[in-house]
Amino acid sequence: MGPHVLVVGGTKGIGRAVARRLAADDQIVSVIGRSAPARDDDGRIKSWAVDVADLAALSATLDRIVGSDGPLSGAVLLQRYRAGGDDWAGEFATSVAATRALIEWAGAHFEDRGRGKAIVIVSSIASRYVALEQPVSYHVAKAAMSQMVRYYAVALGRQGVRINGICPGTVVKDESRAFYAAHPEIEALFRAIVPLGRMGTSEDVAELATFLLSERAAFLTGQNIVLDGGVSLQSHESMARRVAGGEVG
Repeated sequence: MGPHVLVVGGTKGIGRAVARRLAADDQIVSVIGRSAPARDDDGRIKSWAVDVADLAALSATLDRIVGSDGPLSGAVLLQRYRAGGDDWAGEFATSVAATRALIEWAGAHFEDRGRGKAIVIVSSIASRYVALEQPVSYHVAKAAMSQMVRYYAVALGRQGVRINGICPGTVVKDESRAFYAAHPEIEALFRAIVPLGRMGTSEDVAELATFLLSERAAFLTGQNIVLDGGVSLQSHESMARRVAGGEVG
């Protein structure tokens, strides 16, 4: 059996792209999602429905996953709070408490199955910048996740566990491709302001996550990597002046 990787929040969007990329790399993938996912024809991907905010149910599900397909040696954590109600409490339970529980479970249970022991946390550019379309709870949770990357890289390093974060900017997912196709002016704006000349995709995130899990990143830990094509390297005021002056496009 090949390496066994857990993808939390892997039923759609970036998580689904990550699961497919790992399976294509001949890895066994166990996906956790809040609801039952669409059926995946790849036999290397198995899905489990559980609300990660329910820590007791999460622990029981992890035991079942290990019992079904063997010990885990890697994990990609992408869960996000999307339910209604109190977003502050919900975001903390889903993005902060569950992330902590998953990391600490991994530190106690991971086994090296040929590619080391590694965790990747997919956060957001909002961990360091303000995105007003998202509430303050989202920003605080993402910042906490980035700090947990640093903390647990030190705390679990002696156990051979590497942990790194990915902070994407705007990402085109399978679910949003039709929207951007219907609004070419948005794509044109991103092509103009992003130094690499295009929008990021869920596959870009999946490629980086796969690298960070692999032995090719064997001496890399505690890093939060911004994945935005270089757009955040620019002065925002300068970029705004260019857009307002019609110098992009």
